[in-house]
Amino acid sequence: DGSNRVRWYMCGPTVYDASHLGHARTYLGFDIIRRVLTDYFGYHVDLVMNITDVDDKIIMRANERQVGFSELAGENEASFLDDMAALGVAPPDVMTRVSEYVPEIVTYIGEIIEKGFAYASGGSVYFDVAAFDREPRHTYCKLCPEAVGNAALLAEGEGQLAQEFASDKRSPSDFALWKKSKADEPHWPSPWGPGRPGWHIECSVMASHIFRRMGDEDGKMDVHSGGIDLKFPHHDNEMAQAEAHSGCKQWVDYFVHSGHLHIKERKMSKSLKNFITIKQALANNSARTVRLLFLLHKYNAPMDYSDDTVAGAAALEKQFANFFDNVHVALRSSTIRGPQKWGDREAALHYDLRQTQAAVRDALCDDFDTPQAMSALQDLVKAANVYLLASGVHAVGLVVRSVAAYVTELFKVFGLASAGPEIGFGGGGGTGAGADLAPLLDATAAFRSTARLAAKKGDCGAVLAACDAFRDDALPPLGIRLEDREGTSVWKLADPEELKREAEVAALEERRKKEKKQKAAAEQAA
Repeated sequence: DGSNRVRWYMCGPTVYDASHLGHARTYLGFDIIRRVLTDYFGYHVDLVMNITDVDDKIIMRANERQVGFSELAGENEASFLDDMAALGVAPPDVMTRVSEYVPEIVTYIGEIIEKGFAYASGGSVYFDVAAFDREPRHTYCKLCPEAVGNAALLAEGEGQLAQEFASDKRSPSDFALWKKSKADEPHWPSPWGPGRPGWHIECSVMASHIFRRMGDEDGKMDVHSGGIDLKFPHHDNEMAQAEAHSGCKQWVDYFVHSGHLHIKERKMSKSLKNFITIKQALANNSARTVRLLFLLHKYNAPMDYSDDTVAGAAALEKQFANFFDNVHVALRSSTIRGPQKWGDREAALHYDLRQTQAAVRDALCDDFDTPQAMSALQDLVKAANVYLLASGVHAVGLVVRSVAAYVTELFKVFGLASAGPEIGFGGGGGTGAGADLAPLLDATAAFRSTARLAAKKGDCGAVLAACDAFRDDALPPLGIRLEDREGTSVWKLADPEELKREAEVAALEERRKKEKKQKAAAEQAA
């Protein structure tokens, strides 16, 4: 519509079991895209995500465990949300549950029937695919036209508990909007008898309901996302229902689908004993490592999760962390008060920075190509490390700071770095306690260098002098009093100004003693 607002609906989980890495592939991947849209490109995104808490899989799993289906769904939903928070996935702006929208779903289905695109049969209601497809302004199965008539996918979309009612359909391609419930199954009242919503109808109703209240009279959206396995029949059927109900020709402007995730190049499956929950993954790896691994794969491409790919992400994380540490070291010794004159090396590094900024923007504009963006950042960090090594103590701090600040800025966009620090991942490396300790650590490092060099020369006197200088000159300005005791030393905290005054008094007393001694020696000589 020409504005910078983005209406985005994301298919959420069916909460019948623990969330696994396949869920992470989808929701972490789209969290990265959402952050890029908002924090990099400046769009205002309204993200709506559903929770499927009424479904055949939930009913069957609840029966297996002999618990109520609502109880099971609630527990798994809470676990899923905890897992998302642990991964650093930002919550949606709006969350919808099927169980909270059943009255709206019943009304919506009735209106589709009135328009001639659905029919009641045997206590259930089915979408009439042929009637929809005959309408000139409508087209069925826009995303996967090659999948029309795929019996296996259609059956999976209907749910296992509905298979015995398949003969109630006019055509095998028709799909359930409302399912007749058996006596021992969850049910809600409807004009067609007690039952529950079909799988596809929930998203059409809830998304349209929210986006109408956000200002679109047809409940349309800009972006719709989900796993690649949802293209058909779920997303195709969602569109057909919504377009039949509203009369619009195009309910969704852009679909984005996450790619498949494999475990050691094999499909994840409990039968293959390679099923990994999100909690298990985070027990062995940090959330940052997992996110970095996902950034190294394009969101819609197949991705392999293995010891090698995780180790590669961890190694890259360490490379970036070492870079940030190197920058902090350089900035402590090369402050803005020092020399700032540019030479060829500074000009070259600045050029690399500008080239990287352009390359990253091109990559993110190209369907959110985060692997290419990360590759550009790696090259920039390598160039900066070469500059630091070549320049040593003569590095121009402002040039280095600009590079590190840009990398940090992108890492914040990607969700790799916390919001606070100007440079680094956050949680150390020159920020917080690290920054507070920096003067003491600098003094300790300087003392060690002096003492080590003297010891290598066998100069015990110089070692002792370094120890005294550390006690008398380095520590007092930091508020630390170091006192020598028999065979040891003890430290005490004090006001630096007080220690300064004590040192001045001691120095004055030392001068007086020296002068007195010199005077006495002169008198004796006379």
